[in-house]
Amino acid sequence: MIMKPVEESYKKQKRFITDAGHELKTPLAIIDTDASVLEMDIGENEWITDLKKQANRMADLTKDLIYLSRMDEGSAKLVMMDFPLSDVVTETAQSFRSRAQLAKKTFEVNVQPMISFFGDEKAIHQLIGILLDNALKYSNDGGSIKVDLIKQNHKIELSVWNTADSIDRESLPRLFDRFYRADSSRNSETGGYGIGLSMAQAIVEAHKGKIQATSADGRSICLKVTLPLKAPAYIAEQ
Repeated sequence: MIMKPVEESYKKQKRFITDAGHELKTPLAIIDTDASVLEMDIGENEWITDLKKQANRMADLTKDLIYLSRMDEGSAKLVMMDFPLSDVVTETAQSFRSRAQLAKKTFEVNVQPMISFFGDEKAIHQLIGILLDNALKYSNDGGSIKVDLIKQNHKIELSVWNTADSIDRESLPRLFDRFYRADSSRNSETGGYGIGLSMAQAIVEAHKGKIQATSADGRSICLKVTLPLKAPAYIAEQ
């Protein structure tokens, strides 16, 4: 009985985030459209460019918050099917390789072939993208990134490892907390809001898997996802 008011408050909070997110979509779209019209009238300048950039960032944040809230509520149902996970990891990693090369970072991909997975392909693709984007953003200058996918026993393991200037091992469990930023100075440079890994965790847990962050030496970090070969089927439209 004591927990019931807390539970109801939490549900109302999640519902508010979802409703507010939907309400924000329209004004953000209008701001972006008006900025484009203004740009056509007076020409491109740094103020309009920044306005459009910030409106797009807010739109992305709103979309992510709605997604997380739906996952919390259990209303973001997944479309489950068998798909070639090895191919999805390889293709997604390939799209990040050029970014790593431009940043002068080494990029290694080791994918066991012919691994299939029963899950939501769109969500898993998003998960891989979040982990790779995180590795690129927070790896040190001239650092290294490595992606591994293997199947053993009755589980699939996806690991994304990257070097870093330093790792606070005590903060590792908090990396999946919403809005937590381990390095606020670097985060201001990369433009993140600290919810990417929260989304990754939500996707993994929706597939009845686990995700954890470890650091063997305090100078590198590994985000490891463990998925069951057969996740429960929540078949519905997103």
